[in-house]
Amino acid sequence: MSTAHRHYHLLEKGKGKEFYTQMKFKSSYLQRVYDGLEQRNPEQKEFLEAVGEVLESLEPVVEKNPKLEEDDVIGRLVEPERVILFRVPWVDDAGKVQVNRGYRVQFNSAIGPYKGGLRFHPSVNLSILKFLGFEQIFKNSLTGLPIGGGKGGSDFDPKGKSDREVMKFCQSFMTELCKHIGADTDVPAGDIGVGGREIGYMYGQYKRLRNEFTGVLTGKGLTYGGSLARTEATGYGLCYYTEEALKTLKNDSFKGKTVVISGSGNVAIYACQKATELGGKVITMSDSNGYVVAPNGIKLDVVKQIKEVERGRIKEYPARANDGSEYHEGCSGVWGTKADIYLPCATQNEIDEESAKKIIANGAIAVCEGANMPSTPEAIAVYKKAGILFGPAKAANAGGVATSALEMSQNSERLSWTFEEVDQKLQGIMKNIVHNSIDAAAKYGFEGDLQVGANIAGFEKVADAMLAQGIAY
Repeated sequence: MSTAHRHYHLLEKGKGKEFYTQMKFKSSYLQRVYDGLEQRNPEQKEFLEAVGEVLESLEPVVEKNPKLEEDDVIGRLVEPERVILFRVPWVDDAGKVQVNRGYRVQFNSAIGPYKGGLRFHPSVNLSILKFLGFEQIFKNSLTGLPIGGGKGGSDFDPKGKSDREVMKFCQSFMTELCKHIGADTDVPAGDIGVGGREIGYMYGQYKRLRNEFTGVLTGKGLTYGGSLARTEATGYGLCYYTEEALKTLKNDSFKGKTVVISGSGNVAIYACQKATELGGKVITMSDSNGYVVAPNGIKLDVVKQIKEVERGRIKEYPARANDGSEYHEGCSGVWGTKADIYLPCATQNEIDEESAKKIIANGAIAVCEGANMPSTPEAIAVYKKAGILFGPAKAANAGGVATSALEMSQNSERLSWTFEEVDQKLQGIMKNIVHNSIDAAAKYGFEGDLQVGANIAGFEKVADAMLAQGIAY
């Protein structure tokens, strides 16, 4: 158990009420760092939540390594090296000028160039991007590859926009972003709302402005420097991680297990595919409106047609699949569906305490996160109390960024590896993440705790690099 604990305060917010969490640490140093961060960023609840979760895990590390406090490594770590905020003007198909906000959070470059996705979604704000960029530091470190942490995006919503409108937005966005990125500085990738189409438009604009063909973006098309297996990487990697963790800690596997997956984007689709290949039966998928339950197993070809080709809604699935499946409005109900393994692959904080209790009541053996921070701290506490296997996002969904880094390597060498080569490297990386997390947790007395282990293993590599480079990072 962690030495840190939470106090809950009820705050009035408009006509409603909201809970926030105040962290309390045994370490006076960590308390001082966190309190200072909270005072400077009181409105950034997603970011504070992410930092609090990591700092909890680092208490024993700080206790054993006084140099961390002497050089204020934690205080430096929780502040981004750079935050870029800019306007993105563009003209829609009706000839009307639109203005969005663009962001890039360059969080930490101690072990390599900033690396992290671009998210295009109305919910995007500085708090969410700082949380994602902070998490990315440890995720990238865990891969064992030389990449630092960053994140970016815009409050632009590609849904309902024509290809021409998306192109105009992407070109305007990259016109500013190109001043701040580069193959050896910052290499963005895709995230929610940013797929192959968006990456292509942004890469074309970057090349046009900088007059160079370089590996500055990952997730590119195969015809212009992309990597095989990149599309599948996060979902596949999630399943490789889950399989290895089940094997190592529970002497178990996907074989014969029922699987609940949330989301129906890139991560969810390929997690569904790989979980099925490993012997599991995936019975749910969802989007922001609702979810489907298919007792006989999801027909992935139908989902791909609806989501990847037609960009439609998951509610269309039952009629198209004709397999006895049912559609339910609302997203949270998916966690009440009985299964053995739960893979949240939609968005942050989609599983709260109540949903976590439903998962436990359903007899779950594992929750492994495909989305970024999909479980609230209260939900995670429920998992741990029940003793089920919990794979945190920064470890379990690191397959995407790992393969992005492999794409960077191919670009640097002017080579293109086969699907099998990339997939094999991905499997090795995900297995190493599991074992490095287990070893790091055991080193500090948290045997079998994959969350604490991931935080510690990711942190130690970055901290060592920061200490070696002086008061610079």
